[in-house]
Amino acid sequence: MANPVVLYPDIAAQGSLGAALRAAAEEGGFSIPAMASASSPLSHATVASTLPDREALFVSSWAIKRRWSIRGEESFQNMALIDGDTEDLAQVARAAQAWHDGVALSDIRKAAPFVHLTGRFEVPDHDPVRLTESEWQHLRTEARELEWPGDAYHALVEAAYAEPALRGLYPFTSHWTLRFSTTTRPHLTIFGPCLLAHDVDRYTVSMKFTGADALAQTTTAQEAVAEAVRHLPYRPGPVTSGAVRDGSR
Repeated sequence: MANPVVLYPDIAAQGSLGAALRAAAEEGGFSIPAMASASSPLSHATVASTLPDREALFVSSWAIKRRWSIRGEESFQNMALIDGDTEDLAQVARAAQAWHDGVALSDIRKAAPFVHLTGRFEVPDHDPVRLTESEWQHLRTEARELEWPGDAYHALVEAAYAEPALRGLYPFTSHWTLRFSTTTRPHLTIFGPCLLAHDVDRYTVSMKFTGADALAQTTTAQEAVAEAVRHLPYRPGPVTSGAVRDGSR
């Protein structure tokens, strides 16, 4: 791990990453409320948003080369709406301004092209059905973009999404195992089997995310999904909010 003063002498000269972001914004003719981390002022900073359903944008410096990463989360589940990395601090400042100002996610990317959209969309009222749709959109986006675990995983996600009995459940993954819940985050209620993609012609349906104690082995994603539906204990109603646990908020 390199000394941040060596990798980022200009940031060190400014005193913090927050100060450097503010200076970059001023050079661009705008301003942002960038705040440095108390524990790592040269490496981490945040920029608050004017939207209550957005957490502060987190900006971090890479430790092994000169580069910066961002992550912007929604405030209910703390799941990323945007992320990305770049060598251009001015672009980071542009992304931070758009995030702070409440600009639509797609327009943040227009303002700063390095920004990556995770596929999730904003659900300010925390409607569980819409949050479920958002998470499915994220998983499908992620599966399309991944080089690993590859085509088999992508096929599995798409097959599961195409099945109404599974599409109505809140999806999540554990070690690239596709799983389901009857509640949204932050408190998931695990429901039904797990689906694993090993290769384009080998899939496992199991009650354990490791694939142990398999319920079925199939050669296509569609067959795996059909087996998962067959092993659902019952057909639940619409997904409910994971903000409620044991009867209390």
